[in-house]
Amino acid sequence: MSHIAKCFLPALVALALSPNLHAQSAAGAATDEALLRQWIRTLASDDFGGRMPMTPYEETTVNYLVGEMEKLGLQPAFGDSWFQPFRMVSVTTRLKQDRISLRGRSRAELRSPDDLIVWTARAVDAVKLDKAEFVFCGFGINAPEYGWNDYEGVDVRGKIVVAMVNDPGYYDPSLFRGRNMTYYGRWLYKFEEAKRQGAAGCLVLHDTDAAGYGWHVCVNGHLEDNLALFDPQTRNADELGIKGWLHTDGGRKLFAAGGLDFDAAVAAAKRPGFRALPLKVRGDIDMAVRYEEQQTRNVAGILPGSDLKEEAVVLSAHWDHLGFGLPDETGDAIYNGAADNASGMASVLLAAKKFRELSETPRRSVIFLFPSSEESGLFGSQYYCTHPAVAMDRTAACLNFESIGPAELTEDVVILGGGECGLDRYFVAAAAAQGRYIFFDDDNSDGWFFRSDHYNFVKQGVPALVVENGLHPVHPERPNRYPMSSWYHKPSDEYREDWDLEGTLANVNLMFSVGISVANASERPRYFQRNH
Repeated sequence: MSHIAKCFLPALVALALSPNLHAQSAAGAATDEALLRQWIRTLASDDFGGRMPMTPYEETTVNYLVGEMEKLGLQPAFGDSWFQPFRMVSVTTRLKQDRISLRGRSRAELRSPDDLIVWTARAVDAVKLDKAEFVFCGFGINAPEYGWNDYEGVDVRGKIVVAMVNDPGYYDPSLFRGRNMTYYGRWLYKFEEAKRQGAAGCLVLHDTDAAGYGWHVCVNGHLEDNLALFDPQTRNADELGIKGWLHTDGGRKLFAAGGLDFDAAVAAAKRPGFRALPLKVRGDIDMAVRYEEQQTRNVAGILPGSDLKEEAVVLSAHWDHLGFGLPDETGDAIYNGAADNASGMASVLLAAKKFRELSETPRRSVIFLFPSSEESGLFGSQYYCTHPAVAMDRTAACLNFESIGPAELTEDVVILGGGECGLDRYFVAAAAAQGRYIFFDDDNSDGWFFRSDHYNFVKQGVPALVVENGLHPVHPERPNRYPMSSWYHKPSDEYREDWDLEGTLANVNLMFSVGISVANASERPRYFQRNH
């Protein structure tokens, strides 16, 4: 946290709402907490089955959200409908004999899911490559503005690219944006660039520190039911044929089969001037594919504005999670997603309640958006941003609620993406009105800024920042019993009555304050710097 803003300046506070919106009565706070707990408890219950899109639990989830929005007095956002349907394909792949046999200077096997996990987005019965060549392309980045091209001088057409996760700045602060990871570091980008280069497939080399999550996240997220937007005309034939994650142990096997030093190659790839390295290894990749074309839905309500009602502020929280998966040590196989993201949905509903209780209608319309399929690649928000209820050039901001609870109350609030758009001042002012302050976080080393639905809005030029809980608790005597590492994408992500939601409620109020300030401002916030 090298860039710190401790802002209690009167001029900035004047940008916030009047203090009576921040000074909530004890009774009002208790009501808010009871509602928040009720919504989280319900959405994260076993009755919702982990909220996997295109399963019977989708119907349960989206109908519940609509029912709650109706109770709050919102209107449907998509004309006369609460739903925005779009086509998806659900794909499960299995390697023949759960392995890839490698032939180089020596022979080896990559076994699934210990050494690698692979999938495809193509709606076909099988994906097969004979004697596929593997090429190590460093970070798999082509970034002219940073003077970096891992594909220079190599032809990867029809081959399998191996690319490291994250970007060079993670290892050398003088490169790219240092620890503030760029989009080039995202695994999704690696696939996009490999496709542009004509590769047949891409395996992203996993590293727990550089990725920001463990190998179990890769396996749990892609072993079953990989989702993709579906083009019924092409049947996704233009998608990269093979996508996957490669475990470090699998990477060592692959390099060793070609007689190459894994550690030396990875070290070289972190420095400028690296050139792609053919691994001199071939493998037969034979994947059986089971797919199902289905329809899923984004859900949204709207509170129409007054004189600027043709413009909008979006408050969003994805409704989906992982459904059923590998059981944990207790045998629990339901990934309930209480923090991720029942807490986000409940927070948006609570914010909607607060907007409805205002004595005056906001000038801009406010859209309460619940996208589908965030966990599989931000697909619901991607679809929404190309088919918006209010045009992107009239959308003032996206305030995204992602894994917002449980959280203890902190003196500070962490903002990712700060320093780049006109939203900054609203967050600073709203925090100051609460007696708190903002940290603008320039260590985005885990790429969190790119990992939720707001980023599709950013790609369309719509200002969006990510709020995280701070580092300085108001009550340090209360230990954090639920660190993210203990529940993220695990069956243990379940609602508990002893959750501390004091910080969650403060952050909801913060976002509400920013939302209404933007909704009532004379001008929309703009980007003054975009360097993602």
